[in-house]
Amino acid sequence: MQSQRFKVLAAMVGAGAVVAMGALSLTLGQHGFGPATTVSEPTATLGETVTTTTPPPQPVTSLATPPFTFTTPSGFAAPH
Repeated sequence: MQSQRFKVLAAMVGAGAVVAMGALSLTLGQHGFGPATTVSEPTATLGETVTTTTPPPQPVTSLATPPFTFTTPSGFAAPH
């Protein structure tokens, strides 16, 4: 009897929560958005501030080498 009463009470609480969520969503969902604003597309410019330079003859980079060395533990394959 206790279990049956609990189930009915739980069902009533759940139904009340569903009704409350529905009413809340209807209340808060009534926002009407205004008409969409149209934005004109930007026009292409000729780039008045563009400066041209000649690139360096070769990139300035150094050879990448790791700052450490290691040895392969026994039982492992040697690295390629």
